[in-house]
Amino acid sequence: MEPENNTGQGKHRPVDPTRHHRENGWDYRGRAIYHFTLVVEGRVPLFGSLEGDSAETAFVRLNSFGHRVYRMVSELAQFYARKGFALKVLAQKVMPDHIHLVIQVLEPLPKSIGAVVRGFKSGCTKVYKQEYFGGENAAGMHGSGGAERGTGENAAGMHGSGGAERGTGENAAGMHGSGGAAKGTGEEALVQFARIFAGRGSIWEQNPAYYHERILHAPGQLRRMIDYVKDNPRRLWLKSHHPDLFKLHRRTEADGLLFTSLGNHFLLDWPDRQMVELSRSATDEQIAEKLRSVMAAAHNGAVTYTAAISKGEKVIARTLREQGYPLVVLLNDGFPKEGTPHERFYKPGGVYFEACSKGLLLLLEPGEETFLGNTVRTAVEETLRRKAISRHFSYTPLPTASQRYRFVALNEMARRLALRDKPE
Repeated sequence: MEPENNTGQGKHRPVDPTRHHRENGWDYRGRAIYHFTLVVEGRVPLFGSLEGDSAETAFVRLNSFGHRVYRMVSELAQFYARKGFALKVLAQKVMPDHIHLVIQVLEPLPKSIGAVVRGFKSGCTKVYKQEYFGGENAAGMHGSGGAERGTGENAAGMHGSGGAERGTGENAAGMHGSGGAAKGTGEEALVQFARIFAGRGSIWEQNPAYYHERILHAPGQLRRMIDYVKDNPRRLWLKSHHPDLFKLHRRTEADGLLFTSLGNHFLLDWPDRQMVELSRSATDEQIAEKLRSVMAAAHNGAVTYTAAISKGEKVIARTLREQGYPLVVLLNDGFPKEGTPHERFYKPGGVYFEACSKGLLLLLEPGEETFLGNTVRTAVEETLRRKAISRHFSYTPLPTASQRYRFVALNEMARRLALRDKPE
């Protein structure tokens, strides 16, 4: 049985559960369940390497540093219990270049849960100094204390002696390069990381929020998140072995329209195509009838285009994914913005990831110039005018920034792509 998400101590307003910054009005001392992601600066694989001959056998082989970090995670709840923090680590995974933690706050805390995370990060940084720079002179070399300095009650105190695995006290390049733990990463990158670390004193990415956080509010989120954390090695194996399927392309042209895209671009050239659009007012019977016809065409080799906006469209898109049929989905603001920190390592979540890894998905997000282009605007206006007339309303043009305009535009683009080259 899942632990309770919240028992009233934390007050919050409805939020987007995917965002990675602090939630306004949330009591971070109260009972709750959190998923934290802590990322190494530059995604350098400090903790170990991904190994395995297939996605199903993939695992992370931790190096000496990674093992010490893993033990810190395992002892986190016990360590903070001595300081009055009632915590439980529900799931964790130390990946080569990042860490996932799912933590339940059992009772109201004496300090914010953020103090625990920052303390753990400080502890990891201290252990890195001991492993690769030598514990005796680490303080002199890095007197500034780095990005997570000043917590006072951090996990570093639990591991301050370091001696058991400090080893020979070799320099960062030598230690990183030994034992094959960071196989395939390139010693040059690891040496460069050591230089970066010497300058800033922290192993973690420079993030104004200190870490990525998700509060697990909704029923079922916890089970899905635990499964996601445990599944990380398999997902990383798939992504690393199929890089072209997970690469963001910023200027993909299709039938004169420009998109940001990710997935199997060969689906754009598939000769047999169909488009799915259903009204938000469609009945269950209408959805079922449309589903039957779409599945029949997909079984006969058609690639399906949809914006997956209405309930019926989502049902059909989900069924196509579950049955393993190819799908092209048009998104409104679905990818990270160009130049943002998340752009380089973005990957689709959940079922989209699975479909993408099998080459059965292409995601398309129109650029602003595509939304505002004359052909799209004309098609949207014609559609809205036709619907207004059929309902005996007077037609009023929509602002191009409105959600209604965007959704109609996505459907018009999906129709244009699906029906191109077909006779009228």
